Amino acid sequence: KMQYLGIIPARGGSKGVPRKNIKDLGGIPLIAHTIRTALESNLTKVIVSTDDEEIANIAQKFGAEVPFLRPHSLSDDISKSIDVARHGLIEIENIYKTCYDAVMYLQPTTPFRNVEDINSSIILLNSNDKADSVISVVDVQGHHPARMKYIENGLLIDPEFCEKLENQNRQELRPMFIRNGAIYLSKRETILHGSFKGKYCLANIMPSGRSINIDNQEDFEYAKWIINKI
Repeated sequence: KMQYLGIIPARGGSKGVPRKNIKDLGGIPLIAHTIRTALESNLTKVIVSTDDEEIANIAQKFGAEVPFLRPHSLSDDISKSIDVARHGLIEIENIYKTCYDAVMYLQPTTPFRNVEDINSSIILLNSNDKADSVISVVDVQGHHPARMKYIENGLLIDPEFCEKLENQNRQELRPMFIRNGAIYLSKRETILHGSFKGKYCLANIMPSGRSINIDNQEDFEYAKWIINKI
């Protein structure tokens, strides 16, 4: 049986929405939604990687392990997610003297992913011997690149890659997808080599309703509206 480590990153110094990881969403802190879902899934272990004592205490209250505090050098605005994931993997393997086959990186800012989204990603990775990673995506729908423009001196300019697509109906366009930030599942070697996306990466397509990613206050207000409708 493969061993899966779930890492939930939650630094204390968020700028777009101050303290957003512990901000109330539907009666519980934002991070608690991800913790609860992860703990109900088929992940072997779930930890929170944070530099913040208050976040650590809240995470533990909701059942996640916080075996270490992340160094400040990996907790500023320019810190890379892959470095946080790699640090978490190495720390946990050193602490528990064990080895994990894969890491799932679960950002708290996509709180509407469900247990099936996590488990289906694990199934996808197991279903193909070549696969080294699974990333969740969502259909761009009306934001298709064929509709995009450059602006030069106030004029709309068609990028070369979409000139031939400009006049096609939406139904005629080949579907395109964008990462929704909900799930990054990567085998151990892929993480240690410094990437979430390996050479053979599979897609887990999620619906737009579960793909809301909270970056700013408007996103947070929309998430609150959604959760009150559920």
